[in-house]
Amino acid sequence: MKFLASTLVPKHSTGFAQQPLSQRARFREVVELARWAEDIGYDAFGVGERHNPALLSSSPAVILSHIAARTRRIRLVTTVAVLSLTDPVRSAEDYATLDHLSDGRLDLIIGKGGDAVAPSVFRIDQADLWDRLEEGYELVRRLWREEDVHWQGRFRPPLSGATIEPHPLQQPAPRVWHGSATSRRSTELAARWGDPLYSANGLGRDETYLDLVRHYRERLAHHGHDADAAVVAVGVHSPIITDRSQDAIAIARPIFEASVREHFSDRSRFPFDSLEDFVENGSALVGTAEQITEKLLRTHAKFGNQVFGVGVEGFFSTYTTDLATTKGYLERFFGEVAPILRVEIPNTLWTPEPESGDLPITA
Repeated sequence: MKFLASTLVPKHSTGFAQQPLSQRARFREVVELARWAEDIGYDAFGVGERHNPALLSSSPAVILSHIAARTRRIRLVTTVAVLSLTDPVRSAEDYATLDHLSDGRLDLIIGKGGDAVAPSVFRIDQADLWDRLEEGYELVRRLWREEDVHWQGRFRPPLSGATIEPHPLQQPAPRVWHGSATSRRSTELAARWGDPLYSANGLGRDETYLDLVRHYRERLAHHGHDADAAVVAVGVHSPIITDRSQDAIAIARPIFEASVREHFSDRSRFPFDSLEDFVENGSALVGTAEQITEKLLRTHAKFGNQVFGVGVEGFFSTYTTDLATTKGYLERFFGEVAPILRVEIPNTLWTPEPESGDLPITA
């Protein structure tokens, strides 16, 4: 099993008790978080693209390029890159450049995007987002693999004999995943190309996400791909690990209630009846190391995934007392849970590691 950390770079550091940081300091905190994630044992670090006043992650290619210069081993992932909002030619160039600067450590996760504010900022019709994503991705694929590309679509000017530079360092081209959370459009697009799937498993019930993963595997077979060889990642929330399960629940309960109040003013729209329901039937990791290990093994048995995206900043970490608390839980996770999962669920994803050498460029 492999493990991916991810952040949307909220303006404020993890923990309501902390004083707000300047934007400059916040970016540096995220870079140091990536360095810490590499040291503690994460296999990959992700930054998601969001165009939202509450977040600082509008340019993941730039953030990950700086992280590339400060790390050596960890994979660099977009969680997700919103190709529906950007020029696919520019995206192909930016991420190919990042692949070189990171010495071939890029994995691209793409998606339609979930922020209602973004289309208004870009003056893009919400109804066109899925079609823009599909068209943009197909062009990125061609630009990464071909020269003298002739192309015509609906949403950008046509190309005649176009060749981008640089092409990605990784050959074949970097792995592209498709972020999946709510729609079969994402699972169909991933299946059509035989690409990996990242199942967000955020604030919905497991069965909702599992239905999408089942659809993905069915459509893989329909398109002539080997469904048994499907590469899937599953997201879970940052853990709360204690020696006694009742202590973990006691810590999690006020965090859970505060998060639900902030994100779901209409409680009827939240799909879980209680914290216990969220732990049992959702992506919350709350309990002893043994309980969390057993839950993740059960999750893997259902989803057949090779990666767990274990959050470092998110639903449960937002209302902890400080970033050190979240790190402490994650240190226990990588000391007590991750080693068992790596043995029980071996896979060869992201191996061998990139060769160290002149790159990545260091400060």
